[in-house]
Amino acid sequence: MKKFRAFQIDNIKEKISTRFCDLELDDLSDGDTVIKVTHSTINYKDALAATGKGKILRKFPLIGGIDLSGVIVNTSSTSLEIGDTVVVNGCGLSEVRDGGYTEYARMPAELIVKLPENIDSHMAMQIGTAGYTAALAIHQMELNGQNPEKGPILVSGATGGVGSIAIDMLAKSGYEVIALTGKKDQSDFLHSIGASEVLIRQDLDFGKRPLEKAKWGGAIDNLGGDILSWLMKTTRYGGNIASIGLAASHKLETTVMPLILRAVNLLGINSVDTPRELRKIVWQRIGTDLFPKNLKIIAPNQIEFDQLPDQFDDFIEGNIRGRLVVKIQ
Repeated sequence: MKKFRAFQIDNIKEKISTRFCDLELDDLSDGDTVIKVTHSTINYKDALAATGKGKILRKFPLIGGIDLSGVIVNTSSTSLEIGDTVVVNGCGLSEVRDGGYTEYARMPAELIVKLPENIDSHMAMQIGTAGYTAALAIHQMELNGQNPEKGPILVSGATGGVGSIAIDMLAKSGYEVIALTGKKDQSDFLHSIGASEVLIRQDLDFGKRPLEKAKWGGAIDNLGGDILSWLMKTTRYGGNIASIGLAASHKLETTVMPLILRAVNLLGINSVDTPRELRKIVWQRIGTDLFPKNLKIIAPNQIEFDQLPDQFDDFIEGNIRGRLVVKIQ
């Protein structure tokens, strides 16, 4: 195979640097399957890695990008076939192994999921890790008894990738959805993708008591910190809170009162290390009952591979709404 193009992240003299480079297959992380990558995407985590504002990579150099989709061109696995359209998300990409910002990727078969027939490579990256994480959160909440009859679901970080797709999926599934955002100008967008009500983060009164008035049937939280503490105090009896992010803070100050007096369940959602069988189940749900009906609104934009380096600062500064697909080739 001739050399191919990749976007690599390195640490030179304790400073993060990025570059496009030409690589050979043997330069990549090991694996039994070669994928021709057609699309990737940009997540907040990708921006942290590429700018050095977060300690994401645990070895250097690595190809960036925690998501990829494309077509298998070679495999020794009996569970996959040449020509399969596949997705790899999380799984240590751009942390301990080469990621998706490359024209070809080499992966172990156990990290690869064949896409449902109604989801093509571009759509897979419109959804990406963000949509997968939203679906995983909903799936785990429902396994723990969540249903629309328990009351509205609050989604924090509502204009971000996870938040916006979670709103869409929940509304489609019959839930009343309350969107929480710090962006007052985004109410129309949030209503358009399924939110029945929009709360502005700056207007919240967190209260001072261990328990406040119970309002939500459950929640999907992208922020952590004071917001997650407040959600625990204001969730109804038996409700589930899926904790999937720490965009505001990694700290959590709370009491056991919500747990022992209201039986509130705090569910940790880890989309990186999901076992393959559960990963396959979640992607099948994304292809069926959880398929986002407003995907073109949430992820309308696509950039070329060459434009990739110019996007990361905007993600860090919160200037990107929803999802952004990267066309690799």
